[in-house]
Amino acid sequence: MACNSHSLLLKNVDVAICVPVRPEVLVGSTRLKAGTAQKMVLNMLSTAAMIQLGKVYQNRMVDMQASNKKLIRRAEEMVAELGEVSPETAAELFQKSGNHIKTAIVMAKLKINSQEAGKRLKAVDDNLRKIL
Repeated sequence: MACNSHSLLLKNVDVAICVPVRPEVLVGSTRLKAGTAQKMVLNMLSTAAMIQLGKVYQNRMVDMQASNKKLIRRAEEMVAELGEVSPETAAELFQKSGNHIKTAIVMAKLKINSQEAGKRLKAVDDNLRKIL
């Protein structure tokens, strides 16, 4: 990836991404806009990859690891919203699922236990979209 269409880098790769940017606001600075443009492109590519890998469902990062209180609360909110259950039920399902968001959502939507939800997820390579 480069921001200069004349870059040798673009000529020596299989897939070239050129992100042209206008001149910098600060004369003499060479990386402000280029850095921002490259960051945006990399964010788009990584987001697309996460979607393709099944780590996202309905604009939610369902493969998140709930490793602290804030993330546990966020995970329970996802289970409640996507599983269409109360916050109390979502917290219970999340705990019963072994703190696995996708499993808890499948449990909520299909009214099945954790073990069955896990089997169904495994059968579709852990891709929530393929079950729901």
